[in-house]
Amino acid sequence: MNNNTIQLAVIDMAGTTVADDGLVIEAFEAAAEAGGLPADGPRREHARQYVLDTMGQSKITVFRALFDDEATAQRANVAFEQAYASLIAAGRAEPIPGAADALGRLRDDGIRVALTTGFSPDTQAALLEALGWQDIADLVLAPGDGVRGRPFPDLILTALIRTGADSVQAVAALGDTANDVESALRAGCSIASGTLTGAHDERRLVAAGATHVVATVSDFADLLLKG
Repeated sequence: MNNNTIQLAVIDMAGTTVADDGLVIEAFEAAAEAGGLPADGPRREHARQYVLDTMGQSKITVFRALFDDEATAQRANVAFEQAYASLIAAGRAEPIPGAADALGRLRDDGIRVALTTGFSPDTQAALLEALGWQDIADLVLAPGDGVRGRPFPDLILTALIRTGADSVQAVAALGDTANDVESALRAGCSIASGTLTGAHDERRLVAAGATHVVATVSDFADLLLKG
């Protein structure tokens, strides 16, 4: 058994346990078209960069910031989710090497695992099914009614409540973006770690306040289990 105080690991999906491989940006192009953005030029480039900068946030929140009205944001979000689901169905979803083993090691050692995402619950479910990961975690969470996406702390705090962890100090979080790190810090996690397998580099993760930066989710598991 691990002899540290961590009872719950809250871990991001795309870019952290699941290889992104450009899928988010590919799906964004469909959203941009649905939202009426020009096919090229400064507006399209600005929107694309904004999507990269806000990786980890709830996608509908991102589209609300990019488009002028709720109806357009919702239309773009639907197009994004459909495009991402199509990419998953085409076999484009791949786990980060060693991710499944890392999650298994944590659970075997008594640390509960919650997988979180900025995608919708339906897209998260499709991703888990494509990977055969329906039973890989103790809990899976996505933004929804009463649960705001990152950088708000809601996903982490909801995971704490639902898994029965004793306190936020007993929670360690891992993600590949500054928004993941900010969410963990807002929640009061004792470990707010970034990983280098996704959207943001070490400089951005450290600037966001990461307590640790690890190469992969496997190294995160090692960090928690070394006791």
